[in-house]
Amino acid sequence: MSVRPVLGAVTGAALLLLGSVAAAPSAVSAAPAETVTVDSVGRMADGSVTLSGTYRCTDATGPVYVSSSVRQGSSAYSHSVGGTRAVCDGREHRWENTGNVSDDALKAGPAHVEATIVEMRSEGVLVLPHFHAVQRQDITLVQD
Repeated sequence: MSVRPVLGAVTGAALLLLGSVAAAPSAVSAAPAETVTVDSVGRMADGSVTLSGTYRCTDATGPVYVSSSVRQGSSAYSHSVGGTRAVCDGREHRWENTGNVSDDALKAGPAHVEATIVEMRSEGVLVLPHFHAVQRQDITLVQD
């Protein structure tokens, strides 16, 4: 058996594997200095929800955002609550996201929030998400 077909198959498999890893969202591997927190109380008023907290990130080369979502009860459905542009200078900053939700989608009481610092990095001709930090936390929604 010739070495060329085997070498070609191995090279092709390696490129396919590397391509699928590059196309998938990267796992969150936050440096110790990169954090995002969620305040223990979220506010609801006039069909909108406001979530807030703090963040710290470093070494960004593309645009960075703090995104957040909220869900209640056993629902698998999360409501997106906007995104805030982030500054990754190594210092702690406040973030606050406000988003509209459909009528009666959320009620005052316990809820679960996920906040994420995500950077949109150029990888050749693609723009891929790079996650700096994620926080999942139970909070209380209050009606204003």
